[in-house]
Amino acid sequence: MTRGQTVPTLGAPQGDGRPQWLLRSSRPQISLKFDRRAFVVGLIIIALVLVIGAYTLTAGASRTSLTDVASAFLGQANRRTEMLVMEWRLPRLLFAIFCGVALGMSGALFQSLTRNPLGSPDVIGFAAGSYTGALLVMLVAGSTGYYVVAAGSLIGGIATAALVYLLAYRRGVEGFRLIIMGIGVSAVLGSVNSYLMLQADLEDAMSAAAWGSGSLNGLGFDQFWPMIVLLVVLVPITLALGPGMRQLEMGDDAAKALGLRTERLRLGVVVVGVALTALVTAAAGPISFIALAAPQIARRLTGASGIGMIPAALVGALLLTGADVVANSIQLPVGIITVSIGGTYLVWLLVREYRRRR
Repeated sequence: MTRGQTVPTLGAPQGDGRPQWLLRSSRPQISLKFDRRAFVVGLIIIALVLVIGAYTLTAGASRTSLTDVASAFLGQANRRTEMLVMEWRLPRLLFAIFCGVALGMSGALFQSLTRNPLGSPDVIGFAAGSYTGALLVMLVAGSTGYYVVAAGSLIGGIATAALVYLLAYRRGVEGFRLIIMGIGVSAVLGSVNSYLMLQADLEDAMSAAAWGSGSLNGLGFDQFWPMIVLLVVLVPITLALGPGMRQLEMGDDAAKALGLRTERLRLGVVVVGVALTALVTAAAGPISFIALAAPQIARRLTGASGIGMIPAALVGALLLTGADVVANSIQLPVGIITVSIGGTYLVWLLVREYRRRR
C-alpha cells in the first residue's frame, strides 16, 4: 500500500458484533469506525430532510417551482421570487434544521445523563423556565424587542437549570432526583406563568401566548447568524462529551475506576444541554417535545444500545422540518404540532412501559 493511503475494512463485526466500517490511514495515523446501520440510517434521514427542504422552498400561499428556486439561489430570479425564497422560506428552513439539531442533541444529553427516556429538557422544566424569563421581560418590563426577549429567555432557562441542579444535588446528582425536582419546579413555574398572563393586558397576553406556542414565523438571517455561531461552538463540545457519557452510563463506580470525574461531567452536561435548549427557545420560543422524542426514535432506528448524539441530532432536524411543513400548511405555530407529536410519543412510551412491567 502507498504511504498515507486510507484502507477501508467493510462489514467487519467490531466489539458488540454489529457490522461496522473501519477506515485506517498510516499517515497521519487515523482510525475511524462507523456503525454501518447508523451510517445508512443517517444518510436516509439527511436525504429526507433535503426532500422536505426542497418542498418547503416551493410551498406556500404562492407556489414556486424548483426551477425558480434554483434561479433564486443563482441570483437570476425576479425580485418577488428572490424575496419569497431567500428572505422568507430559506431562513425558516434553516432555523427548522438547526433548531432540530440542537434539541435532538440536548435531549440525548439529558436522557443519557438520567438513563431515562423521560429525561428531556421539556420534562425537567427548563423550557418552562425560559418561558418565565421571556414573560417577565414582555409583561413586567414591557419590552418586546427580539434580543431583549431572547436574553430574558436565556437567563430564565439557565436560572431554572441551576435551581433544579441544586435541589437535586445530594452528594452528587442522580438522574431520578433530577427528573422529580425538574417536574416539581416546572409545575411551580407553570403557575407563575399563568398568573403573569392573567394579570397582563389582553393585547400583551396574546403576544406572549403567541411567542410561547413556539413559532418559526418572521425569523430571518438577522436572527439566524447569532444562533448558528453559538451552535457551532456548542456542537463540538457536545460531541466531545459523548465518550464520557457512555462511560457514565455503566455506573458511577465503573466510570470512576476509569478515571472519570463524574460530578464535573454531569455539571458540564447540564450546562451544555441547557445552553442548546435555551438557544432554540431564545430564537423561536419553547418548541416542546422534539428533545423528548428524537433521541429514542434515533436509538430505535439505528438499533444501538445507547443514545448517539449525531443520530439524535439528525432525527431532531427531520422531526422539526416535517412539523414545520405541517404547521405552515394549516397556518398554526410549529410548537403546537411538535406538542402533538411528542404527546403521542409520550403516551406510547407510557403504555409500552406499563405492558413491560405487567
